[in-house]
Amino acid sequence: MSLLLYCIQFSLSHLIKTIRMFKEKVCSHTALVWACMQESKSTSSRSSMARCRNSVATESDQPHIGNYRLLKTIGKGNFAKVKLARHVLTGKEVAVKIIDKTQLNSSSLQKLFREVRIMKMLNHPNIVKLFEVIETEKTLYLVMEYASGGEVFDYLVAHGRMKEKEARAKFRQIVSAVQYCHQKCIVHRDLKAENLLLDADMNIKIADFGFSNEFTLGNKLDTFCGKKYDGPEVDVWSLGVILYTLVSGSLPFDGQNLKVSRAAGQVPHSFYMSTDCENLLKKFLILNPSKRGSLEQIMRDRWMNVGHEEEELKPYIEPQPDYKDPRRTDVMLQMGFSQEEIQDSLVNQKYNDVMATYLLLDYRNSEVTIAVLGALNVSAWAREGHCRSKGNGQSSELFTI
Repeated sequence: MSLLLYCIQFSLSHLIKTIRMFKEKVCSHTALVWACMQESKSTSSRSSMARCRNSVATESDQPHIGNYRLLKTIGKGNFAKVKLARHVLTGKEVAVKIIDKTQLNSSSLQKLFREVRIMKMLNHPNIVKLFEVIETEKTLYLVMEYASGGEVFDYLVAHGRMKEKEARAKFRQIVSAVQYCHQKCIVHRDLKAENLLLDADMNIKIADFGFSNEFTLGNKLDTFCGKKYDGPEVDVWSLGVILYTLVSGSLPFDGQNLKVSRAAGQVPHSFYMSTDCENLLKKFLILNPSKRGSLEQIMRDRWMNVGHEEEELKPYIEPQPDYKDPRRTDVMLQMGFSQEEIQDSLVNQKYNDVMATYLLLDYRNSEVTIAVLGALNVSAWAREGHCRSKGNGQSSELFTI
């Protein structure tokens, strides 16, 4: 009898512990997304959500921008820095690129806005996704997908060269993304290991479109020195350098062997490289730009498809956008967004807080978020009192970073 009581007591203790762990996990995933001050006990869940949409969860030591709590700096440049941030309505982590417009001349500003325009055109699983654009008089904030795995460059420094099977998996994603850009008449022009990021699942995310440009088939682009060139050929050469780097762990050319290789028209040999891989490189690293292989041809190359014979690499077909997902729409309605503004923001691609929330609900761990939010009693969250309501229905103020 005592043994039975002991088993029952142990089971109950284990069950209580499990429930507590689940509650803590729920809080972590939702990031207390609707923790708003409850103005009165009779206030409905819906109105609590509407107030929270115009509020920003903030802590005394953490600044914010719009609906994003800024956590830490993860990158710096001359006129910009990148912050890791958390979207307070969904709990998703994002990267916020903060550009000081006052430090840019008119030409640099033009290139900046071209970068934004191009990023808005791109929707590929291996290209960093733009979620929202926030602009003030002095600053531009680009809210983008966060790739937690860091740069491919740092990965190679830490782990050394990749085996060809691993390099192939990464390179197939890179070629797919670059070919997709070329389909849209966009050239990246700055492809290198530092601009290739890895997400939490080690998938490639191409970043930094600061040097990108649009091209017209049949027309050439200009370099700074006035030389004309076809846009895609620049990216093709860069892809050859990237493939060599992935497989060998080093660059194909340096100051000493570049002139020799150019004169001989040869691809530097690497001890680690298979014959098939070396033959593929010869299609990239050709001095005469007009003789370099097209990415459609390269997709059909033998090395590219080893182990993928039944799924030969083909040009990416962008799916039709889903602007009427009932799950995400229902969650946003509970947040206080209206059906009309949701549709208007998505159809017109406004890249505002409405569109960002809709997109982020579909990103990593979205299943957990939607399942949890659907079951929550919103007013219970409101009692936590973690948000401050502006009370005027306007978008959140922008803090100086």
